[in-house]
Amino acid sequence: MSTLVDTIPSQELRVADEGSGDARVVDDLPITVIEPRPGWHLVDLAEFWRYRELLYFLTWRDIKVRYKQTVLGAAWAVLQPLATMVVFSMFFGRLGAAPESPWPYPLFVFAGLLPWTFFATAVSSAGQSVVGNQALVTKVYFPRLMIPMGAVGAAIVDFAIATGLLFVLMLFYRVPPGVGLVMAVPIVLVLMLAAVGIGTLLAALTVAYRDFRYVVPFMVQLWMFATPAIYMQAEAVVGPRWLALLPLNPAYGLIKNFRAAMLGGPFDWYALGISTAVSLGFLVLGLAYFRKVEASFADVI
Repeated sequence: MSTLVDTIPSQELRVADEGSGDARVVDDLPITVIEPRPGWHLVDLAEFWRYRELLYFLTWRDIKVRYKQTVLGAAWAVLQPLATMVVFSMFFGRLGAAPESPWPYPLFVFAGLLPWTFFATAVSSAGQSVVGNQALVTKVYFPRLMIPMGAVGAAIVDFAIATGLLFVLMLFYRVPPGVGLVMAVPIVLVLMLAAVGIGTLLAALTVAYRDFRYVVPFMVQLWMFATPAIYMQAEAVVGPRWLALLPLNPAYGLIKNFRAAMLGGPFDWYALGISTAVSLGFLVLGLAYFRKVEASFADVI
């Protein structure tokens, strides 16, 4: 919590003298009063800047813990979307691949699974992050938002590693990068903001309601199938009314346009705009609720 610190000189203070039991008067001893900062603050940027090194160490700690004592190490960041691509290609290849698609289905689905895996991992890790750092939260003060943000930062490293495999697949299938490749960076940035917003909201809810430890994995699994942009071209399956509603799922518009940026397809500006607005809405909601309840974390966790 952001605080204001005021020093108020006291007029008189009685202090017990050790050993004698007599009281003596000490004049003008300063008193420090700590109280909440007035006004509406989603994020205290100055405080975040002071603790910037902590964010780096929390992210690096999550990365090391994830791959500690593992045989394959960082290769797990590639194996998860790759294995899912193989399964989807085997069972959904005929259903998901539209005849007019310019890309082979394995490449199509991997380009959708790549940002989805990042988003799902970031949301799941951030949602469990505050409860998982119980000892740290109850012992020392620091901006609690650093914890879920560190979890999202660790997922970015996995995303960067898996992006290398996407370029390998593009080379294998002889698909050149799209002219709109530079759009992939802001799209991933918005996807990261959506993950921070939803992750911080779930992290705060998990502290108060431990049922969310079981809700989050189930929710993420259902969310993947509710995002058809990952594994099929929804235009060939659903009608215009559903196409207008699908971008309300922030992952839908961002993943669809990420694929277009990487592989050279046309952008769906309507879906991108709606999904970006919804992502920013989740960010504001998540930060607002987190900041509202973070002062009680040490008491209820």
